Amino acid sequence: MAVFENITIEKGMYQDKGGLTGALEKLDPSENYAGTALEGLDAFSRQLKRFDIKVSGRGSDCVEKFFQTSNAAALFPEYVSRAVRQGMERADILPSLVATVTDIDGMDYRSIVSDASEDDKSLKIVNEGALIPQTVVKTRSNLVKLHKRGRMLVASYEALRFQRLDLFTVTLNQIGAYIARAQLKDAIDVLLNGDGNDNAAANVAVGTAGELTYDDLVKLWANLSPYALNTILAPTQEMQKILGMTQMQDANAGLDFQGTGKMVTPLGAALLHAPEMEAGTVIGLDKNCALEMVQAGGVTTDYDKLIDRQLERAAITCTAGFAKIFTEAAKTLS
Repeated sequence: MAVFENITIEKGMYQDKGGLTGALEKLDPSENYAGTALEGLDAFSRQLKRFDIKVSGRGSDCVEKFFQTSNAAALFPEYVSRAVRQGMERADILPSLVATVTDIDGMDYRSIVSDASEDDKSLKIVNEGALIPQTVVKTRSNLVKLHKRGRMLVASYEALRFQRLDLFTVTLNQIGAYIARAQLKDAIDVLLNGDGNDNAAANVAVGTAGELTYDDLVKLWANLSPYALNTILAPTQEMQKILGMTQMQDANAGLDFQGTGKMVTPLGAALLHAPEMEAGTVIGLDKNCALEMVQAGGVTTDYDKLIDRQLERAAITCTAGFAKIFTEAAKTLS
């Protein structure tokens, strides 16, 4: 079994493809701990145990615990990144919108497209000796636009050294939530206006301007065919209109909403609240084939500054973009 106590942790590990955790896993594989008290922990978590650093709970340590040794200090940027990712995951509804996530190493990426006509979509009988209908897959004309979103951590080490890590984690979680909301806004913009490849969402008109009825939702469901309407994204005003519909006020459904906070799902679709959207528009989509998320590197931190206790203006960023997969898999209702 690898002895993790002997691992020397260096700044250069953050430059590996898998980051610090990937580098530690190579030196200290988790599979070696099967059947032990450390089973279920990854290499980074085992290093926290090595230095007896508690990052959560009432008995959590102070920030300065990371800086008692140079090896422990090298763990600090990964702790920051994980706390930010945790905040992103808690506030993130993108998994309910994105069909696939593509990780890239650079900044240039072209998605693929298969724009089949109505004739191409029909699986016709192929007579003996006849050509089989083709599905053409090609790359998009324009690159996916990636946006760097993040926050600058502005604080002195002296101001934070005696702060408990669980409290600091709350602050980092909030940074993650800010990033998640910014990325959701980017995703909504691509769903509405396209990704620069002439693929903006088609609009389904409501029956009466300024109003939203159950019949309008049914019309959206019908117009999205042959794709499935399994997700509805709505701003606050439209959410209130939907939840106020007579069809949404079924007694059992109401009890479920009041007791658990779980919203009613019109037409079986997940109803997602997006305050970032402008009032007056609802997006209906098939989450399984409408949107691709492209990200470069995940959450990154200024690890040099953080390791050297230079917390003043240390950047925490995440670079990502979105691309339409099938244009007709998302439509708007307004």
